[in-house]
Amino acid sequence: MTRVLVVEDNRDLAVGLKNNLEIEGYEVAVEGNGADALARARTFDPGVVVLDLMLPGIDGYRVLRQLRDAGFDMPVLILTARAQEAEKVRGFRLGADDYVTKPFGVVELMARVHALVRRAAPKRPAFPDRFADVQVFLDRRAVTKGGKDAGLTPMEFDLFMALLKRNGALGTRLELLREVWGHSARVLTRTVDTHVAELRRKLEDDPAHPRHILTVRKAGYRFDAGK
Repeated sequence: MTRVLVVEDNRDLAVGLKNNLEIEGYEVAVEGNGADALARARTFDPGVVVLDLMLPGIDGYRVLRQLRDAGFDMPVLILTARAQEAEKVRGFRLGADDYVTKPFGVVELMARVHALVRRAAPKRPAFPDRFADVQVFLDRRAVTKGGKDAGLTPMEFDLFMALLKRNGALGTRLELLREVWGHSARVLTRTVDTHVAELRRKLEDDPAHPRHILTVRKAGYRFDAGK
């Protein structure tokens, strides 16, 4: 359940937001001033902060700055009665993710909170990027085994990705040849077998009895992440 911290000094508005957010399934905490909001953020660990800019004591801008300076990276939706563009720009520069101008409709605010929650949700890769003691680092085209670089060549890496992205489905030798080496590449299907053998040598605990890079007899290969 996503936690939402509402920082709003208007008690009626704060209660209304809390009730509507709870109806939508969020766990909600409410604070009415900046100092208490900063303290609650450390203990409540919110997934989203709904932050009014006009607060007693420490205003919303300083709350936002201190949250970001302290390393909090949750989405922050600012509430402001100020329509001036400069004020909104200031909020974004301090690390706000979205804003709603008062007066606002509850439906609009709920939609914006939902959108921030979706954007903040961790994105799962379309294929397994970790199995056994092997981990894939797409950003640097690297694979480690036991925390050490497995030393895959560029073609081995591309072949491994072609298998991973099939999520357990069969990749025929011809499909893998076309995908990794290109439609016009003049290579033999034996090339795939040779590269698969190297992948097993570098990534399997027992290359002679592979558990992850599996042969489909008379067809090709598939990847199994196992348990």
